[in-house]
Amino acid sequence: MEKKKNKFLSNKVFVIFGILAILICLVAVFAPQICGDVDPTAGNLAEAIMAPSAAHRFGTDKMGRDIFARVVYGSRSSLSGTLILVAVILVVGTILGIISGYFGGWVDAVIMRIADMMIAFPGLVLAIAVAGILGPSMRNAVIAISLVSWPKYARLARSLVMKIRHTDFVAAAQVTGSKTGYMLWKYMLPNTITTLVITAATDIGSMMMELAALSFLGFGAQPPTPEWGKMLNDGRTLIQTAPWTMIYPGLAIFITVVVFNMLGDALRDILDPKTE
Repeated sequence: MEKKKNKFLSNKVFVIFGILAILICLVAVFAPQICGDVDPTAGNLAEAIMAPSAAHRFGTDKMGRDIFARVVYGSRSSLSGTLILVAVILVVGTILGIISGYFGGWVDAVIMRIADMMIAFPGLVLAIAVAGILGPSMRNAVIAISLVSWPKYARLARSLVMKIRHTDFVAAAQVTGSKTGYMLWKYMLPNTITTLVITAATDIGSMMMELAALSFLGFGAQPPTPEWGKMLNDGRTLIQTAPWTMIYPGLAIFITVVVFNMLGDALRDILDPKTE
């Protein structure tokens, strides 16, 4: 345990971007304290499209809402939606992949053919279609992207399980009478989870981009909920006259994606068995 702790703390990239990721999460948690009495959903048309100033640090949008408050509160919906999305596809993909690789036969064929059907379509296009059917909301956007993203994890988990499915220690456990549930929990999951967690960590940035894309297109968070992708869409018509309406939510997405991508890469360097 001490060795693992030292490995994490000795990796400067992981420590730096881990601290930055924690700070971003703290911004989301303490949004009310950071913004004070400013309501991110309250508009004032008399103050519409005001440039950044002491009164409004990031300016205001076309409804007179404070962009700084909306960016800060937007971290809540953007981060929570992304983390829930990654957790869902990790759990679903891992379970289906382990079942597919362990049992094989018709179970494997059914799960993998469904996965192949999902992969056959462009991911974002299929997610847009699903979100359009379910209706626009952040929850439905998470469901839509989950439906098209789990095959990646399922196929990866399946390939890892198939590598150890016929090893001697697995065969020995079966001979001694180990039950299926015990085999899956004791042998299959531990040998796949590290690689899958690394993959999930590196996918946080891309999943955030996909959620922001759906919100930008109107299939994600709905007004007046502050969300970075939706804020980009609201400001796109003002890009020439009021560029701050797009610059600040765009920077928020950029910084968050970079931080979590770098954190995921550092985590991969630490946990990847090939780097031992």
